Amino acid sequence: MKAYIGIVSLLAALFFVSCSNETNDFNANPVANTNNRPINPVMAGQVRIGMQIWATKNLNVSRYRNGDIIPQVTDATLWANLTTGAWCYYNNDAANGTVYGKLYNWYAVNDPRGLAPVGWHVPSDAEWNSVVIFLGGQFEAGGKMKITTIWNSPNAEATNSSGFSGLPGGHRSGNFYELNRAGRWWSSSDYGLVDTAFFRQLTFNYGDAAQLGAYKTVGLSVRCLKD
Repeated sequence: MKAYIGIVSLLAALFFVSCSNETNDFNANPVANTNNRPINPVMAGQVRIGMQIWATKNLNVSRYRNGDIIPQVTDATLWANLTTGAWCYYNNDAANGTVYGKLYNWYAVNDPRGLAPVGWHVPSDAEWNSVVIFLGGQFEAGGKMKITTIWNSPNAEATNSSGFSGLPGGHRSGNFYELNRAGRWWSSSDYGLVDTAFFRQLTFNYGDAAQLGAYKTVGLSVRCLKD
């Protein structure tokens, strides 16, 4: 495991693509199986990886499951001091939401009103571990989870053979960092240190899928898992 909390502290308060515009429908029309990879899609917007069914795009909603609004927070100082749920676009640019989805702090992930659409949830760290193990372990899985375009060169080992279609949406820690260089997705699990939670990371220069921890104020992507 990389010491990400240490790395992130260098990025000022850090420690640490879209389902559709403002809506996430992971239950669209069925599509044919793709026989050239071992993990076959089951519906448009979904992919089966082992025993799990994952969304193939990042979450892009601005309301909780019950209809309550999730605040959009653009101010860097305000964002860094939040203890309640919020979202933003990378660089506060709505055009980035079209491609990468929204960035959410962990308080939105953990809100009892539900961040994921009905029938879906934000995966736990154990559920992230399951997909990584199925794809060959930490040092093998990352390349199988990254799309082959958009990422900065060299986009190491990227094949997207899993169908996960991981995008490099970057992160927010007050300011914004690493668009097209890293994709980071929250888990629903506490990391074990004060105000931190687990996340999973893919990067442009390595083919691994790292298990790391971030401060809960950080803005990361969310990828949903079917109940």
